[in-house]
Amino acid sequence: MARTAVPRRLGDRLRWLAAELVERRAESVAARTLVFDVPGWPGHLPGQHVDVRLTAEDGYSTQRSYSLASAADGGRVELTVQRVEDGEVSPYLTDDLAVGDAVEIRGPVGGWFVWQPEQTEPVLLVGGGSGIVPLMAMVRGRAAAGSRAPFRLLYSVRTPEDRFYAAELDRGAPGLDTTHVYTRSAPDGWTRPVGRLQARDLAEWGWPVDFEPTCYVCGPTGFVETAAGLLVALGHSPDRIRTERFGPSGG
Repeated sequence: MARTAVPRRLGDRLRWLAAELVERRAESVAARTLVFDVPGWPGHLPGQHVDVRLTAEDGYSTQRSYSLASAADGGRVELTVQRVEDGEVSPYLTDDLAVGDAVEIRGPVGGWFVWQPEQTEPVLLVGGGSGIVPLMAMVRGRAAAGSRAPFRLLYSVRTPEDRFYAAELDRGAPGLDTTHVYTRSAPDGWTRPVGRLQARDLAEWGWPVDFEPTCYVCGPTGFVETAAGLLVALGHSPDRIRTERFGPSGG
């Protein structure tokens, strides 16, 4: 394909853009939400991700991919980064990057694991750990679009202290039902026994199969494979299950 035939929007996604940090928030002990101002940002869909590049003074550069945490908001890009011990990029982003500092961002990337405002069917979101990030972008995208599509979110996390977006999810929103699965410790009075996601969790708090929901599953590879397999075993069509896996990347 000739260079001139590349659509402008595709060309925009392939360019590295300067991104200035304008806000940072703690989500958990090891995770930070970073809000960047990115002039020339082409916009994005909930569920997409970006590449972030750091360049040292000696010219050495390295990059990692991170899911977008926000609905489209002009030139603002919001990421939530989990610190990876001994990582090359995430410790700098979570510990050292200060408001006013800049990185480079390229994207958005991805066209399968996305939610679009014209979708009206029920949606089931199943997130494990930091896999909540692109699902939260879908929750926020739904609200920003004024969509009335019913959402159910099943969020598996080790402890209450490890939750991302705790206050926002606790506030809730019309048409959004949220359930937590705690795998190591739970709040006092929590009725579900501590443990990993089970078929009964998806059957009780997910959508009935005959509602034909679109299911989005995101998290570590093992979690995603298990959750997707449980959904299929319950009768959900594989064609309606979209997955995004977080594998080792060096942090």
